[in-house]
Amino acid sequence: MYPLNRSRGFTLLELLVVMVIIGLLAAYVGPKYFSQIGKSEVKTVKAQIVGLEKALEQYRLDVGSYPSTEQGLASLFTRPANAAKWDGPYLSKNVPLDPWGHAYLYKFPGDHAEFDLSSLGRDSRPGGDGLDADIGNW
Repeated sequence: MYPLNRSRGFTLLELLVVMVIIGLLAAYVGPKYFSQIGKSEVKTVKAQIVGLEKALEQYRLDVGSYPSTEQGLASLFTRPANAAKWDGPYLSKNVPLDPWGHAYLYKFPGDHAEFDLSSLGRDSRPGGDGLDADIGNW
């Protein structure tokens, strides 16, 4: 007679231990991973602001002044009606949104610098801390 070959599976206790270990690892790694995503969004905003500043400087060199607040950043991609010396477009694509999907704020003359260019952060409200903090060119 042949001996019965029973396959031994995992017990419920062993499965629970493995699930607890996976949960602990996820609880430790998850916040570190998502904080890195937030930091990269802030870095993206800063890089986009620098690029927009360069485009605004080129616009000023050609036209003689920065675009008005009313003309806004759209004048970097589309010729304003009263800009005779406009030699754009000054951006290869239309003005980007910040990483949170909101438009950049532009004001000329600025309160903090010659012109103010900023993002209101993740919460899209003035002020804030951390990822919700405003990011500007000043």
